[in-house]
Amino acid sequence: MPSFKVFEIAGAGLSAQSVRLNTVASNLANADSVSGDPTTVYRARHPVFQAVRAAVAGALAQSQTAPSVRVSGIVESNAPPTVRNDPGNPLADAQGNVYAPNVNVIEEMTDMISASRAYQNNVEVMNTAKELMLATLKLGQ
Repeated sequence: MPSFKVFEIAGAGLSAQSVRLNTVASNLANADSVSGDPTTVYRARHPVFQAVRAAVAGALAQSQTAPSVRVSGIVESNAPPTVRNDPGNPLADAQGNVYAPNVNVIEEMTDMISASRAYQNNVEVMNTAKELMLATLKLGQ
């Protein structure tokens, strides 16, 4: 595998974790929003990652794609919204209910920490590869 493939692989990881961080931020930003209709309330979103595999081991050297990860889509949660009785709310329906998103703030914060650490790990991989390449170049001096 060529030396520069490590940057492609880590870059794909950075991109995927960036999408994950953005969806978590969107979920947290909408956690306290309410709606008068359960069909229009915000639903938590989560990215779906897909492994991208290179060609079989024997043809890996000729392969144009490095094994990596990509975001194949973003899915909405199927969990029902939380129903709150709040007749004073201007968005309340005829029964006085408002509907809150199915966002669990604790799970989202945990996911954010995990995505942030994975992002940092990919940055470290790139920095380590860069340092190793520079050290290799210095051997010839």
